[in-house]
Amino acid sequence: MDPISTFALLAAAAFGAGVLNAIAGGGTFLTFPALVWTGVPPIAANATSALAVCPGYLGSALGFRQELAALPRALLIREVVLSALGGVAGALLLLVTPAKVFAGVVPWLLLFATVLFALGPRLARWAGGTQGGGLARWRHAGLLAVAVYGGYFNGGLGILLMALYLLVGEQRLNTVNALKNLNSFVLSVVSVIAFAAGGAIAWHQALLMAVFATLGGFAGARLARRLPVGVVRLSSVVHAAAAVGIIGLAILHVYAAIWTRGTIRAMMYGTVTRAWAKQHHRGWYRKVTGDND
Repeated sequence: MDPISTFALLAAAAFGAGVLNAIAGGGTFLTFPALVWTGVPPIAANATSALAVCPGYLGSALGFRQELAALPRALLIREVVLSALGGVAGALLLLVTPAKVFAGVVPWLLLFATVLFALGPRLARWAGGTQGGGLARWRHAGLLAVAVYGGYFNGGLGILLMALYLLVGEQRLNTVNALKNLNSFVLSVVSVIAFAAGGAIAWHQALLMAVFATLGGFAGARLARRLPVGVVRLSSVVHAAAAVGIIGLAILHVYAAIWTRGTIRAMMYGTVTRAWAKQHHRGWYRKVTGDND
């Protein structure tokens, strides 16, 4: 792609990710494909995407500063500490565990989060999940678990956090958004530090996208406050369901590649052997090599 097209694509994806993360979550599903499309290797794209959306979380949290100011300071401190600890644990887990082991369950986790988000208030009422009773006692344990997930795999983090808060009895959607963005920012900072230490970030793309993701975060926070609760909830569920489908297709593509020997190597390194090209893309092989046998 030419430089102008690359700039426009990355900027638009980052701004859109900032808006999505402010309202419901799932901005990674815009930034990651955009980075890969512009030629960034998948591992670097994952790390760069995490850094790109991180300032957007901060911008969104600042956009909800009134809601955060209304919460007890002790509660905010506990949740920030839990998010940081979970982010560290998730990042360390990523360093020692093969990604393909976790990738297979990601669509199911997102599907579960979508169901929880859609049914959260109803389940909370059924379980007595108000402050001081029911599922509310699991608030901090659940946050720690989600933070570990977020440190390992950032995709769908906002959806999981919103599902968690609604399930434990938080009825104010703007407060849910505020807490979601604050905790997402904290645990994302931790994982980004780990990625940076490993030299996995494409800095030019990351800095460009971080600026536009921050602008999108501010815009999304203002938009979320104006939208009716029902609209925000419906859009979040639709977006989460679409994310499940997209990730499922991606994983199916990877597994399909495993069945054809040599395809994984082609996906990772961008090259194939002569024998693979001759067997699977005979026309292209003949054009490149001139071998008509």
